[in-house]
Amino acid sequence: MRENEQKMSVETPNILWICTDQQRYDTIGALGNPHVSTPNIDSLVADGVAFTHAYCQSPICTPSRASFLTGMYPSATHVNGNGNDYFPETYPLITRTLADIGYDCGLIGKLHLASAFRRIEPRANDGYRFWQYSHAPRDDWKEGHDYADWVRSKGFVLGELTKNPEGVPAELHQTTWCAEKTIEFIREERDGPWLASVNIYDPHPPFNSPQSYREQFNPTDMPEPLFKESDLEQQHKLRQIDFQSKVCNPDELDIRNPILAQSPRSKTKPEIVGRRDAKTLKAAYYAMIKLIDDQLGRILETLNETGQRENTVIIFTSDHGEMLGDHGLIQKGCRFYEGLVRVPLIFSWPGHFESGLKSDALVELIDKVPTLLELTGLPIPEGMHGKSLLPILRGEAEANHHRDFVRCEYYDALDMRDHSFATMLRDKRYKLVVYHGHKEGELYDLVDDPHEFNNLWHASEKQNTKLDLLKRSFDTSMFAMDRGPERVGPM
Repeated sequence: MRENEQKMSVETPNILWICTDQQRYDTIGALGNPHVSTPNIDSLVADGVAFTHAYCQSPICTPSRASFLTGMYPSATHVNGNGNDYFPETYPLITRTLADIGYDCGLIGKLHLASAFRRIEPRANDGYRFWQYSHAPRDDWKEGHDYADWVRSKGFVLGELTKNPEGVPAELHQTTWCAEKTIEFIREERDGPWLASVNIYDPHPPFNSPQSYREQFNPTDMPEPLFKESDLEQQHKLRQIDFQSKVCNPDELDIRNPILAQSPRSKTKPEIVGRRDAKTLKAAYYAMIKLIDDQLGRILETLNETGQRENTVIIFTSDHGEMLGDHGLIQKGCRFYEGLVRVPLIFSWPGHFESGLKSDALVELIDKVPTLLELTGLPIPEGMHGKSLLPILRGEAEANHHRDFVRCEYYDALDMRDHSFATMLRDKRYKLVVYHGHKEGELYDLVDDPHEFNNLWHASEKQNTKLDLLKRSFDTSMFAMDRGPERVGPM
């Protein structure tokens, strides 16, 4: 380890890696949404590089996180869904690699590389010295839930707070706790660089932001979701394919968690406080993002106060998106619409990275690991699926091209009825979705139909295009395969 530490440049930066949960790409003011309030995220866009076409490698938490922490596709990591017994460590986590060269790594919030059902998930060889863990803002774990312990230290019980129709107060919210612990970590005395992996649970369901934030967003002012009556027929064709909600008119959402908190349960059906339409959902969703932005502001202030901003790379991203009423769906599952697979990805390091650059290059979240490896002077392993973004960040490469296509996988990721398998390939013009074992698929011309309303899978004039994309998608699936042990001889 000492030898590796000597290889680090004296200019090796700190890394603040913020990952929200279930945040769509189109939820940032500086990137075109006038209905949100994200001044602090906007400042990162102004000071850095925003990739407007960044895609997760699975629309589900665990496979996405395992993928972007290793630089490999989910199928190669052998982490293809939520609920796994353990993280198999087929490939090392980037935090472990950086810890081995002297980075002081801290985990704040969610990790979700394995199941946290009725237990705190088992730790992997993750490299974290500082460990403040909160899988979700629920009181489901008797011990090991650092956020619940923090709430208790303030004189409250998390399980009681979550029953409040007005939501958990902002000062006791998990997002606020994440900021508190991140600030604590940043302020620690140390000799070398640090990496803070901040994993905020919001804007994940149940969409119950604090009342004080909810009041800042009027549902009547929210834009309508992307929806046409033809979506009802399209989703009916795909009804056997696993998804967390059934298709509905956006005025009648099918959601198991209420948008707002429930009133106290009665022996009959509980009363729902608030409406369940898409515009109310969107207002609650944006309220959660506002709280995230406010707490990000506190973290940025700490970096400035401690004189560390100039030597800190900031990454802001999410693990996957949220349907938010688009096409009559909410939450997530085996679909690949833009709102579900396209996420924010912003890098900021003033004086070192380009400022105010908005790149529409196709990029994947697995590209973060090789970027960090190259940034810290480490070699990128042969065969790593990710591709470093550093040339674009430094202004050394064409900003609007990185990959010819991006891909996404769903392999029985939620253990639902159909145990669906599907893959997506998207290039600059077309998106192909194959539902393996089913006759139905999807093909969209994203130039003529950017909102994905017109499925061309069966269109006679697009069959040659579909066949070409099918071959490319099959080829990429084969090349992503984990080939097992290294070959050391001819026999």
